[in-house]
Amino acid sequence: MAAAGLRRLRKALAVAFSRAAAGPAQPGSPEGLTVRRQAQGVRSILLNNPRSRNALSLAMLQSLREDLLHDVKSKELRVIVISAEGPVFCSGHDLKELSSEDDVKYHSQVFELCAEVMTLIQKLPVPVIAKVNGLATAAGCQLVASCDIAVASEKSQFATPGVNIGLFCSTPAVALGRSLPRKVALEMLFTGEPLSAQEALMHGLVSKVVPEDKLEEETMKISHKICKSSKSVLALGKATFYRQMAQDLDTAYKITTQVMADNLTLRDGQEGIEAFIQKRKPVWSHSQDKKK
Repeated sequence: MAAAGLRRLRKALAVAFSRAAAGPAQPGSPEGLTVRRQAQGVRSILLNNPRSRNALSLAMLQSLREDLLHDVKSKELRVIVISAEGPVFCSGHDLKELSSEDDVKYHSQVFELCAEVMTLIQKLPVPVIAKVNGLATAAGCQLVASCDIAVASEKSQFATPGVNIGLFCSTPAVALGRSLPRKVALEMLFTGEPLSAQEALMHGLVSKVVPEDKLEEETMKISHKICKSSKSVLALGKATFYRQMAQDLDTAYKITTQVMADNLTLRDGQEGIEAFIQKRKPVWSHSQDKKK
């Protein structure tokens, strides 16, 4: 990254942190801290507090958790897309909430809820996509790393600069360390220096990088492709993927071998195979029902 670009980003980071520390979060619009909409199987959750750089305050985390969990078992819900209003996707925690004015119990509550939301994303039965158009720092970078898929615009940048203000990004490191090569993650954590969108793509933090004017189109293209598959099959596959990733090779194969057999007992498992053989489109039930 050019020196001028780095200087501009450092200035943006400084502004983001200073504004986050300046006062409590103010809603970006009367609609609230997050805005939830759903159409054609795709739930869009918008972080909607641009004046506080979409900081993950306790209230923002509570609102995000509610939007993620809302009617999550519905067959109508097939994929979730998280995006943000304004030039900053998410600046991380609201530093005002982490001042000495609040006690350790409150601080722990903030971090515990954040960890709950991040792990919830991977436990949901539908894929979750981060649609990033701007700066994602600290817990905001953690949010991107925690999503199943991340599509970013070319102008997006990612950083964990907590070390520069005396608060090491230890919880973001959990997600980063599982998304990036160890040495790349540690360089980000030790220095606070950012990754460009292309660097994030190269190291595996994001799935795709597209021009800003193509971000919505590409994200919806992926979402609608996901919607063509069985929700029950995707739910089984997603849960199994994260489960086996935490195991050694032999255990991972033991788990997935059984899951493949279980998949075939699902109504949708058999429907997909029958449709393929009969050269027709499958008619999904999206249920966990077994084939009789």
